[in-house]
Amino acid sequence: MKIVIQLVLWVVIGVLGYLLFDAVYGEVKFNDLKVVRYQKAVDKLIDIQKGQMAYKQINGKFANNFDELVKFIDTAEFTLTERRDTLVLDEEATRRYRVDTNKEITIIDTLGYTPVRDSLYQGTDRYKTMMNVPGTDKQFEMEAGTILKSDMPIPVFEAKVSKDVLLYDQPKDYVNKEKQVLSVDGVNGAYLSVGSMDKVSTAGNWPQSYGDNDE
Repeated sequence: MKIVIQLVLWVVIGVLGYLLFDAVYGEVKFNDLKVVRYQKAVDKLIDIQKGQMAYKQINGKFANNFDELVKFIDTAEFTLTERRDTLVLDEEATRRYRVDTNKEITIIDTLGYTPVRDSLYQGTDRYKTMMNVPGTDKQFEMEAGTILKSDMPIPVFEAKVSKDVLLYDQPKDYVNKEKQVLSVDGVNGAYLSVGSMDKVSTAGNWPQSYGDNDE
């Protein structure tokens, strides 16, 4: 009987040890996969961020949808300028003081134009698929509008994807735990996102380890 009890205890210890190892190893595998998927999504969000910032620079607002943004990148151009300071005769001061008086002015010369797609995406067409969430058949959610700040309407935008979408095939308990993350070196909250519809910000909510999160 003693031998049977010992055998049962060894079996229980073995099972518990395996379950403990599997739990730890399972979380390690989850974290490794999470980092890979987040990185691919961040790369897309950075491309969206670049496109939106260029759109605002030229149009004074952000694009409402991806069709509008992609069409803009296909056709828009940045104006290349050069600023230089020079001295010119201040006619009013000269008349007033009856002596030649100069004033400093800034002249902006137009040097040429360069396509937005070449400037931001190095001549590639990856911006045409930046709306697609890697590894899924989903698209990033995106919206744009304005919020009031000091009674002034300020353009804002947000692009985001739920962690549920990025981690669709992972254990639900791991995903739910990840959605509750509050850490300086983690992606906080239930979404991976760039911009905000609630505050004036074009930054991403990922840590610097995934790439620059501010434009």
